[in-house]
Order: sequence, then structure tokens, then C-alpha cells
Amino acid sequence: MFKLQIIYEDAILLVCNKPAGLMVEPDRNNHPNLLQQVKNYLKEKTGDKNPYAQHLHRLDRVTSGIVLFSKQKEHLRNLSEQFAQRQVSKYYVALTEKAPEKKAGILEHWHRKEKKKAVLVLEGTEFAEKAKLEYNVQPHGNNVLWNIKLHTGKYHQIRVQLASIGCPILGDELYGSTEPYQTNAIALHAAKLIIKHPLSGKKMVFDATLNF
Repeated sequence: MFKLQIIYEDAILLVCNKPAGLMVEPDRNNHPNLLQQVKNYLKEKTGDKNPYAQHLHRLDRVTSGIVLFSKQKEHLRNLSEQFAQRQVSKYYVALTEKAPEKKAGILEHWHRKEKKKAVLVLEGTEFAEKAKLEYNVQPHGNNVLWNIKLHTGKYHQIRVQLASIGCPILGDELYGSTEPYQTNAIALHAAKLIIKHPLSGKKMVFDATLNF
């Protein structure tokens, strides 16, 4: 059973630390999901039978970390535009077995979603979009710890970009990892999110540090 982990809450925002293995939103198979957990929590808290809650972004089921919700529909547009205009800062941590050639750098590729997998393609390929992240790495036991700042938020972006340079994330069989990690999880965590508060405009920093 997944327990709801709330990092921050006010009248407008609700920020959760999603465990790996939990979907963000409902799927066809009716798996447990974070959105329903949040609504159940608000139902109990407010007594409202149908409380409003909407996530602003998603994480893969196998990825853990920060997910932001709006509790008020009228602030959804402001928050959505911050994401669309890349005014939101998103930071991740990951573990890989192998180290990249450079200890720090920027990865830029052309990215395309194909069914339930992302692929990197040549520039000019139909439906391809630019994918960009910056990183630095350090040794972490027998593995390598990545600190990643995401510049674009594409489907499976970090997973496919790291795999493309020979560094698949631990446990990520879909992109070539042969190292086990945890059941229904890969070693990828959304560790920090920075936004502007939709009402006050104040910079808000949300942290969900994870020690691998």
C-alpha cells in the first residue's frame, strides 16, 4: 500500500513525493494512482465529496519524486504556462553502473516517442523534438551518481539520453540496464522543483532529497 507523502501544502498548491511503482494518473487497468490518493486526502480533509486536484506534470510509474498539484482550477493556467514556457526548474538524481566520458556536460538530442518507448533520431525526422539536459557525475559506491538539470521535459527523456551514451539507469531494462534495482522501480528520482507561486509570484523551492 502506498502512503501519501506531502512535502508542502497551502490553499492553492499541494506537492507530493511520489514513490516508485505508483502511477500519477489513472490508467485503463485501474492501478492505484497518486491523483486518486490526493483527491481522497482532500475529501477527508475538507468534507468536499468531489474536491478539485490536478497535477501539472507527470513522472513515469517506475520513477520516484516530486509531483506538483493545483487545488484551485483558476490557478491552473498560470502554473501550466510556467511549465510550457520552461520557467520551472527541474532537478533529478540517478544511478548508473557506468560513468560517461565527461564528468559534467550537456546532452542534446532529437527525441521522438514511439509507442511506449522514446527513441533518439536525426534532426529533421518527422515529429522529433529537441531534448536537452545538463549533468555532473561522481562515484557512488560501485555505481555513478548523476545530478541532472532538465531543460526540456520529454517522454522518458533522461532514461533514453543516458542510455544513448552507454549509461542506462540502474534497473531500467527497457533502455538496456542489466543491473537489478528494486521491484517496479529504476534509480531515477525527481529531487527538486522550483516554481513561482501563482498568487504571490514568490520563488518556491520544493526538495525531496533521496539517499540512494
